[in-house]
Amino acid sequence: MSSENETPEGAAGDSHEQLALIRESVRKAKVPRAKPRTWRGATLAKELPVARVVVNKGVLHLDQFFDYAVPEELDAVAQPGVRVRVRFGAGAHQVRDGRREGGRLIDGFLVERRAESDYKGALAALADVVSPEPVLSAELLGLARAVADRYAGSLADVLQLAIPPRSARAEGKASPEPLPPPAAPEAGTWARYERGPGFLDALARGGAPRAVWNALPGPYWAEELARAVGATLASGRGALVVVPDGRAAARVDAALAALLGPGRHALLTAETGPEKRYAQWLAVRRGSVRAVVGTRAAMFAPVRDLGLVAIWDDGDGSHSELHAPQPHARDVLLLRAAHDKCAFLLGSTSCTVEAAQLVESGWASPIVAGRDQVRVAAPLVRTVGDELLARDEAARAARLPSLAWETVREGLKTGPVLVQVPRRGYVPRLACERCRTPARCRHCAGPLEAPEQQELRCGWCGLGAPDWHCVACGATRLRAQIVGARRTAEELGRAFPAVPVRTSGRDHVLDTVPGRPALVVSTPGAEPVAEGGYAAALLLDGWAMLGRPDLRAGEEALRRWIDAASLVRGQGEGGTVVVVAEPTLRPVQALVRWDPVGHAQRELAERAELGFPPVSRMAAVSGLPEAVAAFLAAAELPGDAEVLGPVPLPVVRPGGPRRPGDTPPGEQWERALVRVPPGNGAALAAALKKAQAARLARGGGEPVRVRVDPPDIG
Repeated sequence: MSSENETPEGAAGDSHEQLALIRESVRKAKVPRAKPRTWRGATLAKELPVARVVVNKGVLHLDQFFDYAVPEELDAVAQPGVRVRVRFGAGAHQVRDGRREGGRLIDGFLVERRAESDYKGALAALADVVSPEPVLSAELLGLARAVADRYAGSLADVLQLAIPPRSARAEGKASPEPLPPPAAPEAGTWARYERGPGFLDALARGGAPRAVWNALPGPYWAEELARAVGATLASGRGALVVVPDGRAAARVDAALAALLGPGRHALLTAETGPEKRYAQWLAVRRGSVRAVVGTRAAMFAPVRDLGLVAIWDDGDGSHSELHAPQPHARDVLLLRAAHDKCAFLLGSTSCTVEAAQLVESGWASPIVAGRDQVRVAAPLVRTVGDELLARDEAARAARLPSLAWETVREGLKTGPVLVQVPRRGYVPRLACERCRTPARCRHCAGPLEAPEQQELRCGWCGLGAPDWHCVACGATRLRAQIVGARRTAEELGRAFPAVPVRTSGRDHVLDTVPGRPALVVSTPGAEPVAEGGYAAALLLDGWAMLGRPDLRAGEEALRRWIDAASLVRGQGEGGTVVVVAEPTLRPVQALVRWDPVGHAQRELAERAELGFPPVSRMAAVSGLPEAVAAFLAAAELPGDAEVLGPVPLPVVRPGGPRRPGDTPPGEQWERALVRVPPGNGAALAAALKKAQAARLARGGGEPVRVRVDPPDIG
């Protein structure tokens, strides 16, 4: 060591003495130092020293606000809406120097600053403010609370869905300055609808019209949504559009960019990546962007001065959230329209029963086109039933009758041909052997089944049906419908060897295909858009979708068919669709007439007679048999609640594929359905939430799943 680095002996002694004096003075100080993350002994904020916090724990018995002390050092940044870190789980006995200590660090949101706490004991202090960016507004908090109450869930779980994960880099970047409102767009293709121009005019004037829009088939729906957004922006307000998937979001995104130019809207989808998505979300929250298009997570987007909420294709299962409390985007947007008093638009080429109910109740007005416009835009639809198949045995064996072969051959002369094949899992249960009418329970209209060749019983309420006979033809024999579709692409490739065959499905979904001749085999929902439209389409194995044991089987089959047929050229351009299904069935007739609204209205009337959703409110309770029985016995259900079942659920094979919501592998669970009349949905959700919270507070025991308004009750 050099002489410059050597420490003199006297200097070293002085240093040790100074350190000892410092330690002694600290020990004798009247006010101890504040310890990091506990702030023991720290001075509290002089004004509003109490912070009310919602912690990120989604358990129901902790679904409440918790009060924390605000240290003076955090006073400036601890503002309502910011993310915070707190210590959670300390007992009341862990108090030192007036501060509760212990517990583990957990994230949360500060929702309010208060002068006093309702809690009379010692408070723990805020551990830290993660970021000064206020991400939870009072409006978003109110919406999250309403969604949690409607679905018997916790506020923390809803906030996890509503607010994306933080990105410090995105927060550090400034958002662009907001652009002035654009000019109101022309009506464009909205002129094809009787009330279309009037709806846009009401939006541009600052009104709040509510409409259910039955869109014409063809490529214009994205542009029409963009015009509705443009009209809303012209009034100085914001707009939100929720679509089922990234492909639909990309189409609306392109239409908005073409109509309004860059910088006026944000795209919120999972495909954009967490940092970019959070940056876009911040731009919306800060008011830099007034329009949003995105998938289901965008239903909570914090759009300022919200003037319009719109949802496209509300019957698509992608709109139903998979994480607790599993809200549906349509219902969340209905809540937003009511809370913010803004316009509402539900659009689809098809029509759900829920949409029909909005119109029938008078809450929304219909926007439909005249029959002359439908005939121009829709393709010609032809059917192939059992009678024709019986006369064509060779085609019956190949699942493609002569009419289908002829349609494909003619279509390939002018463009691509779409072939829709039901995905695996569309396995119906039982139907009449003579007329194929689905076998239903007389008590609750649920699907009948005979598991493992046992006695016939209902899959919903569990009642037996030993004397069943078909209500349509009187026959007493049943049969199962299981139709395979694995070799469709190979069969078509052999039949048309000079034509390329492309597939689109779960493993690989195509967005678009060229307009030249080709065969495109797709599963429902994965159909790519063809340049100039498809020349023809085949809708195969209609019974595989129509015979599913679900209340929505007919509605869902018609929606899938219309979505595919909407990609085909209009009848005037030679577009033809062939559906292989019994022609006399209601969904098939609705497709031939292109009348999804009439089909939904008739379905709604039948649901009203049977007392099923959406006319009534319903919840599903599932778990092990003893757990379900104990839960229902303890729940203080409304007096007019009716319990259907319980019935056994399918056992998931250990090691086999699992879908969201499946039961634990190898366990035999049961499910009970609880329904109440209209107007009692809130009471049902509150009763189920209270029972679940009490069960969890006692230690839980065997798991019990509760889902309000399950989309699938068959």
